[in-house]
Amino acid sequence: MPTAALIGVLLNPKYPDSATQLDDIDEAARTVGQQIYVVNASTEQDIDAAFASLSQKGIGALISGVDPFFDTRRDKIIALAAHHAVPTIYGQRAYAVAGGLISYAPSFTEAYCQAGIYVGRILKGEKSADLPVVQPTKYELVINLKTAKTLALKVPVSMQLLADEVIE
Repeated sequence: MPTAALIGVLLNPKYPDSATQLDDIDEAARTVGQQIYVVNASTEQDIDAAFASLSQKGIGALISGVDPFFDTRRDKIIALAAHHAVPTIYGQRAYAVAGGLISYAPSFTEAYCQAGIYVGRILKGEKSADLPVVQPTKYELVINLKTAKTLALKVPVSMQLLADEVIE
């Protein structure tokens, strides 16, 4: 959404990592000169109110924070994004598979493989405290073209070619 003047950010202030997520999003927005509007939701009612607020503000797109609470309300969040016609990017592949527009997230497959390697090292006698902390190195971009069509969005072919998965 390169023409979006205002991008919304949906976060759960009760989730311990939300402050870090907001700092990262805020820094990225400042870097590219993008204005953001943050809404918080930590209850079912907050989610409804957040989308109403986003709609009133006239946001051009939405970033949904990563949060286990949101994961348990994934279908509701996707439905509200569709109802309000808000192009939304999510931090887990499952959202795009379930009908969200786009997800950009660490590969769970790679994370599970890394966990298996760690288990193997521990079973061979290494102490878990001696193992290095590993962060994700593979991220997956998933684009749901069905949702894009519903939102009357054209996803450039160049972006589709960059995607790890395109849902048609």
